[in-house]
Amino acid sequence: MTDEQQKLLELLDDLTIAMFTTVDTDGTLTSRPMARQQVEPSAQMWFITARDSRQVAHLAVRPRVGVTFSSSSTWVSLSGTAAVVDDRAKLDELWNTFAEAWMPEGPEDPNVVLIRVDLDGGEYWDTPGGRVASLLSFAKAKVTGKPYDGADNERVDLSSTAEPGRRTT
Repeated sequence: MTDEQQKLLELLDDLTIAMFTTVDTDGTLTSRPMARQQVEPSAQMWFITARDSRQVAHLAVRPRVGVTFSSSSTWVSLSGTAAVVDDRAKLDELWNTFAEAWMPEGPEDPNVVLIRVDLDGGEYWDTPGGRVASLLSFAKAKVTGKPYDGADNERVDLSSTAEPGRRTT
């Protein structure tokens, strides 16, 4: 795993609410907030949702997705291929009180299902030091007339973190 891949996956540790973007049947991009349950080193991301949801219907037709996260000092944009997964053991492993708030019937409800996103790439913007460091970098740019340089930005290929034989197209 490259340093950039590792950094992107580490940035996701503190980012749990994503904007999960699918493509509607008419081609319209549709985003909704979803709680990320897990990010695996193999660049798989897991979500819990309802089988009868719009995002599941969209994935049946067009499985390509965008997943974005942000905080006050970090922004991550990811792309990948999503699949609806019926795996009770994995669902039990990932189940938590946050999921239960949205799906009170629990993981035994036949309408509850997993979405696995096989990530193939992404980009991150990170401001080490947070707001204070950003303000200092902005002030430095203003005083020196040089461009702002207070953030790390990298495009990252995640397809090389995939498990052997896993398709990431």
